[in-house]
Amino acid sequence: MPSAVWPRAASLCVAALLSVACSRTPAEVRLPDFADLVEEVSPSVVNISTIPAETAAATEAEPGAAEGGAPVPDNLPEWMKRFLEQHAPNGLPPAEEPEESPEDQQSLGSGFVLWKDGYIITNTHVVKDAKEVLVRLSDRRELTATVVGMDEPSDIALLKIDADKLPAVKVAEAGKLRVGQWVMAIGSPFGFDYSVTAGIVSAKGRSLFTEQYVPFIQTDAAINPGNSGGPLFNLKGEVVGVNSQIYSQTGGNSGIAFAIPIEVALRVAEQLKDKGHVTRGWLGVVVQEVTRALAQSFGMARAEGALVAKVIPGSPAEKAGIQPGDVILAFDGQNLGVSSELPPLVGVVDPGADVPLKVLREGKQITVKVEIGELPEEVATGGEAPVRSRLPLGLGVERLSAADRAQARVAEGGVRVLAVEPGPALEAGVREGDVLLTLSGQAIDSAERLKEVVARLAPGSSVPLLIQRDGAPLFLALAVPEAPAEGKK
Repeated sequence: MPSAVWPRAASLCVAALLSVACSRTPAEVRLPDFADLVEEVSPSVVNISTIPAETAAATEAEPGAAEGGAPVPDNLPEWMKRFLEQHAPNGLPPAEEPEESPEDQQSLGSGFVLWKDGYIITNTHVVKDAKEVLVRLSDRRELTATVVGMDEPSDIALLKIDADKLPAVKVAEAGKLRVGQWVMAIGSPFGFDYSVTAGIVSAKGRSLFTEQYVPFIQTDAAINPGNSGGPLFNLKGEVVGVNSQIYSQTGGNSGIAFAIPIEVALRVAEQLKDKGHVTRGWLGVVVQEVTRALAQSFGMARAEGALVAKVIPGSPAEKAGIQPGDVILAFDGQNLGVSSELPPLVGVVDPGADVPLKVLREGKQITVKVEIGELPEEVATGGEAPVRSRLPLGLGVERLSAADRAQARVAEGGVRVLAVEPGPALEAGVREGDVLLTLSGQAIDSAERLKEVVARLAPGSSVPLLIQRDGAPLFLALAVPEAPAEGKK
C-alpha cells in the first residue's frame, strides 16, 4: 500500500470503530437497575418462622400458677419464711415471662404469596417438624399458618393464612428462562428481612441427589440460610423459581445456589391444594449415565441418553419390555442428553398416559410404548447356593444363595465378586463385594456361565458389564484384551 494511502486507511478504521462504539446506547452498556422492581414485588414476599415441636411440648408441660407457684427458698430469714407461708400458702407466684422467648421462635426461611386468598409457598425443610408456623407479611402483620401439605421429593410446602386480597406474585411462563438471564432474589438470609441480591442464571436442569424429580435452576445470586423458600424473579417481576439450596463448604454464599423451577413448584402446590398429596408418574427403571467408554461398547456415535441398569419387577417398564442394557434416547419426543433428564420428565406425566420411548437395543433403535404408572414405594426382591471358583478377567466369584440375593436386592442370577486381580475387570472398576449380573448383555448366574460368555468375547472389543454395588445397579465398560500374538504369552 502506498505510504500516502496508509494514514487515511488507518484513520478510516479508527473512525469506523468509534462509530460502532458510539452507536451503543447507554441502556445497552449499563447494568440493570433493580430499584423499581424491588418496590413492585417486595409486598409478595414473606418471612417464615416456626416454633419447633420440642420447644412447644416443653412449654405445655410447664406447671402454671393454678397448679402452685414456686417453692419458698430455704435461705430466707425465718421471719420472711413465716410471712410467706402465711400469705402465700401455695408458694411464690411464678415470675412473669413473655409468651414466647426468642429461643422458642426461630426465623427459618422465606416464602411468597402464590394466590391472593392466603396461600403461601415455601420449602418443606423450612416448616417440617414445626409445632406452629408463623408468617410475617410485608405490612408487619404476623399470622399463624396452616400447613396445607408438604412434598419432600420436590422440597415444596404450601401454607394457608387467614387473609385475602394479598399481593400475589406473577408466575413466569414455563420454558422461557435462559442461561445468562438476570435474576433477583428476595428473602430473609440470617433473619435479615427483605434482603435483595441479584445475579444471573448459571445453568438449567441441574440434577441433585437430594431431589431427583427437580431440574434445578443454578444461579450465582447470593443465597444464604434464610433465603430458603423465597422467590427468584426475572427482570419482568415474574417468579421463575423457588430458592431451595446452596452449595457451600462454609454454610454461606459461594456463588452456587439452586432454585426449583416455578412450573414444578406450581404443579406441586396445585396438587397439595386439591388432594393434599402429589401424584407422580413412574416408569420403573434405574438409570445411569452413558459414559464415553460405555457409548463405545454399545456402538454409539456419542455419549447420550439414559442407560437402563435395572428394571423394577412389575413396573410399567417391565410390562412394556424394557430391558437392562437398553439406552433410552428420547422420552415422549424429548431427546435425553444425560440420564438425569429422565426422572423429571417421567414425574410430570399423569399415571395412565401412554408415552413413546426411543430405545437403543443391541445397536438398533426401536420405539417402545409404555403406560406410565403411579410412583409407589420402593419394592425389594429376593431369590438361590454358593459355589466358589477362579475365573478369567482377574475375577474370583461365587454363586449367590437365596439369602445373599435378597440382601443384595437381586431378583435372580448374579455372582458375588470375591477377589479382583490386576486385569480387565480391575481396570473397568470392578471391586471385591460387587455382584456381577450381566456381561455383554448375557445373564451371569454361575462361574461356568461367566467362562462361557468370556470365551465368546471378541478380542479388543469393549463390552458393557452390569454389577450391583451397595444395593444399586451400575454399568461398567470392560475392555476385552487383544489376543496374544504367536510366540508370546
